[in-house]
Amino acid sequence: MIVLKATQEKVLAALQSVAGIVERRHTLPILANVLIRKTGSSLQLTTSDLEIQIRTTAELDGDAGDFTTTIGARKLIDILRTMPSDQVVSLESSQSKLILKGGKSKFTLQSMPAEDFPLVQESATFGPAFSVPQKTLKDLLGQVSFAMAVHDIRYYLNGILFVAEGTQLSLVATDGHRLAFASATLDVEVPKQEVILPRKTVLEMQRLLSDAQGAIEMRFANNQAKFSFGDMEFVTKLVEGKFPDYNRVIPKNHTNHITMGRAPLLASLQRTAILTSEKFKGVRLNIEPGTLRVAANNAEQEEAVDELDIDYAGPEIEIGFNVTYLIDALANMGQEMVRLELSDGNSSALLTIPDNANFKYVVMPMRI
Repeated sequence: MIVLKATQEKVLAALQSVAGIVERRHTLPILANVLIRKTGSSLQLTTSDLEIQIRTTAELDGDAGDFTTTIGARKLIDILRTMPSDQVVSLESSQSKLILKGGKSKFTLQSMPAEDFPLVQESATFGPAFSVPQKTLKDLLGQVSFAMAVHDIRYYLNGILFVAEGTQLSLVATDGHRLAFASATLDVEVPKQEVILPRKTVLEMQRLLSDAQGAIEMRFANNQAKFSFGDMEFVTKLVEGKFPDYNRVIPKNHTNHITMGRAPLLASLQRTAILTSEKFKGVRLNIEPGTLRVAANNAEQEEAVDELDIDYAGPEIEIGFNVTYLIDALANMGQEMVRLELSDGNSSALLTIPDNANFKYVVMPMRI
């Protein structure tokens, strides 16, 4: 039976959309495979790592009829990548093997039974569905995901908090040294729901969401989230645990404000960062009327000093930061202007967008 027959470009795109979560080495060998389920002319491709499951539906011709099997996802993608994008490829079933043909090439691949593939058990109690444009969610994720912790023992920090309430969807990420908050308005009112999405899910969602038109539908359960967009369906386990109260972390009454161009500030920090010490990445910001001075030095007695003209008439402030934390935030913002709010050299600083309450970035100072 011919399971599919289409151009390399079409087949590869469908496979790559689900293969991001497939690990090359697994305790369960079948998890390295993609589940292929053919029903009539429609083809479903499913992958899983037991915590996340991604499914896409594609029209990839072939013989009509029902058929299911599993085949090594990475191997299939690696072979397809070597073929021209406009070449027609076909996948045929033959006993317990699958034969991939393209041009004068032929690959005989081992399959594993579909009934052995461990599908994620979907929750029976999902909350109400709500939608946002794909681009909106992709932008929100981009504004906060860099602040997620990596392998933190406080496992609830290794992900992003989603809060849907009323007509507001807010995303929050923190690693204990900095916190990023971004929000958007929903078209519908939803009852309050709070979940923590794991880091791997967040990175995969960023890869799959497009800037094109189209909405993403979300549903949350106690221990699971489900996303549907385009031809994709995405089910993921949630991180259990209590996320820190982000409202208490975001400073409310800083008295000193500086509004300046984002690009000049980013460039200044990137220049100065070259001479920070490898271990601490510390820079000093000296703020005085009319001038922001950025300085760094390292163990080799080298020093960098950069000055920016600013519109500021408040008291002098000297404060130290991990320069990476500032660069991450500025590099992931698209706005022309940013606003830096401070109270003194020992309190956390707040980075916002002028006249826009939808983004807030808090960064703790460091002693230098």
